[in-house]
Amino acid sequence: MTVSTARIVVGSDERTVLTDEVVASLAGRGLRVELAGALDGSSSQWPDVARQVAIRVAYGGADQGLLFCWTGTGVSIAANKVPGVRAALCPDSETARGARKWNDANILCLSLRLTTPVIAEEIIDAWLSTKFDESERENVEKVRAIDEGAGKA
Repeated sequence: MTVSTARIVVGSDERTVLTDEVVASLAGRGLRVELAGALDGSSSQWPDVARQVAIRVAYGGADQGLLFCWTGTGVSIAANKVPGVRAALCPDSETARGARKWNDANILCLSLRLTTPVIAEEIIDAWLSTKFDESERENVEKVRAIDEGAGKA
């Protein structure tokens, strides 16, 4: 998958200048962008938007996802309830780089409150340019096993 062919679903419970700028930036990078929640005109609460985006990513309807809410925490928690999702709340580019490299994260979560458009660009640059380190495959498979119920006591 190259960036120009990647499909990304972007969702938020609120449409803001930041969400509009990020969507425009993603489209400008050649990604195929799908919108969810307040970004597509539906009035969804953050758990609903997170679930919608997570299902699209987990079942192959999108290659990656990007979620926003006020802190970014709620959408991260909700998205991670969907098996196969590895959503990461990334306040900076180094966290985004690590989430992709070591965790094979597939949904980026951002805070509407704390993230500026400039910081969002840095985070997205790091997210899109970082590839998964295959030496971490065993750890990602352990997370997948937890998704499948192997973590039950």
